[in-house]
Amino acid sequence: MRNIVLIALFFLVACSDAASHSSQPETQTPKSSASSSAQTEAPVKLKIHVNDTTFTTTLEENSSAKAFAEFLAQGDMTLDMHDHGSFEKVADLPRSFPRNDKQIDTDAGDIILYQGNSITIYYDKNSWNFTRLARIDNVNKKRLQQILGKGNVKATFSVE
Repeated sequence: MRNIVLIALFFLVACSDAASHSSQPETQTPKSSASSSAQTEAPVKLKIHVNDTTFTTTLEENSSAKAFAEFLAQGDMTLDMHDHGSFEKVADLPRSFPRNDKQIDTDAGDIILYQGNSITIYYDKNSWNFTRLARIDNVNKKRLQQILGKGNVKATFSVE
C-alpha cells in the first residue's frame, strides 16, 4: 500500500509540474530579433554626380537631412548649380525643407541647406547661419575645385 501511495504522489507531482509548464507560454527571443537589435542601421548615403564624378556623402543627423533623403528616395534630382563668390555652387530646390540653422564654419565638401530652399556645395570656407545636410567623403579642396570647375554645373543628387 505504501508503494501505491508513493507512486500516486509521484504521478501527481509529475502531472502538476507538466500542467504548470503547459499553461505558461514560452518566452524565447527569435534569433533574427536578437541579432537585429545588436546591429545598428547603416547610415543613409547621399550621392552627388557632377560631370564624370560621383561623390558619396555622409548625411548629418538632423531633421533637414532626413527630410532631404526622404525626398530623394522618391527619385533623383538634377539641378543647375551656379557659382557664387568663387567658393560655392548654389541651386534653388523644388521645395522647402525644415531648417536646423546654427552659426557654423563651412569647409570644402560641405553640403548646406540655405534658408530652407537652396542647396550649396562648398569648395572653400565660409561662416554663416546654415543647416549642414551632409559632408562629401574623402575629398579635398583642390580636387573639389577641379571637378566643380568654374561657372555653372549640373549636379544630380540621389540616395544610395
